[in-house]
Amino acid sequence: MVGEFDKVKLAAGTRRPMCLKALTEKELQVSPHYSTHPTGGASAIGSPYAKSLETNQIVTDSQRSSNLAELERPQLAAAFEQRGLQRFRADQVFRWIYRHGVTGFEEMTDLPQSLRAALTADFTLTTPQILHREQSIDGTEKFLLRLADGTQIESVFIPDTPSMTFCISTQVGCAMGCGFCLTGKMGLVRNLTAGEIAGQVRVLAAATGMLDHPFNIVLMGMGEPLHNYDNTMKALRMLHSEHGLAVSPRRVTLSTVGIVPAMKRLAREALMPNLAISLHATTEDQRSELVPPNRKYPLAEILETCRRFPLKKRSRITFEYVMLKGINDTAEDARRLARLLAGIKAKVNLIPLNPAPGIPYERPSDATVDRFAQILADRHLTVSVRKSRGQDIRAACGQLIVEGGSKKSAAQQMALLMR
Repeated sequence: MVGEFDKVKLAAGTRRPMCLKALTEKELQVSPHYSTHPTGGASAIGSPYAKSLETNQIVTDSQRSSNLAELERPQLAAAFEQRGLQRFRADQVFRWIYRHGVTGFEEMTDLPQSLRAALTADFTLTTPQILHREQSIDGTEKFLLRLADGTQIESVFIPDTPSMTFCISTQVGCAMGCGFCLTGKMGLVRNLTAGEIAGQVRVLAAATGMLDHPFNIVLMGMGEPLHNYDNTMKALRMLHSEHGLAVSPRRVTLSTVGIVPAMKRLAREALMPNLAISLHATTEDQRSELVPPNRKYPLAEILETCRRFPLKKRSRITFEYVMLKGINDTAEDARRLARLLAGIKAKVNLIPLNPAPGIPYERPSDATVDRFAQILADRHLTVSVRKSRGQDIRAACGQLIVEGGSKKSAAQQMALLMR
């Protein structure tokens, strides 16, 4: 899901002016503890798609350690030291990769020519390649990127929100199978590596002239970030490094459907992004229908985890709620949502559905959205209504899907035919 971050906020009490497949019931019974795959990703142990992930591009430990795009700054320094290179050179190279956005060693002009030659001989630096760049009438830009193995993903630049925002993918496709999301119709192709996640930021920042300017990151593109936990958190550490882009965790928002064991793990992280929960329903039965992982991690368990989640002063958990006409948009739904969030430091982000071929739901009327928001505001919840951005180029929430990659599943082929 991609965010559109021009919002109309309602203060309390005021008025508005898979190349594989989605998760099956059996798969949802597998607790998503994480094992490292040859792809560098993490997947649920024992899940039926784990073997398929292994059949994708195989990346050995030696290949990963020689690809500088996959290394955190301390790892980079250690790799240099192992090869007899001075450790301070690692800081220089890391700055070139992240702060200057270079994609080749020859561009690192303050390094001696002999060192550049040695780097070329001993290391690689993989960078996602821009295949297509499309701009919406509202200024939003969607990037189609090709990865080193030929796999394709999409990322989005959302300007003036009021901050500049990059919407980043963490997986190729998604296994969650949410019924209102086009990405979910792809199934899960594979996890992205940490370098591929951070690489999207490198590429978008360079392409949009944002390398020297502050920007926000939302992990709301293709995939479920907590289903690729290790690589997602490693990428955030890489982006946070003071030797690179120095992105503060306060500028990063991670959106999840609510994988409870991973949420508990996230609560113990030293580097903790803002948390957003893709809620979308107010009863267990309704949420299980719209968001299949709810069958394993029910609404009550997710909300209790949120109540215990450590938050900094003035911080709140964002609850995202895609509004579907006649499904979850009634006044009773709004009242029930307010009761569910009682006792949680929460803010609600209402997202009127962005329709797409193949999605069997409709967008509610503006009047319905207004009424829903007002009911929440009257109950002292802070509410924002997300303004759709990039809808004309299929860059809006739940509209990302790619045609690239290897053999497509039946679900992928059907989704692509319905675009």
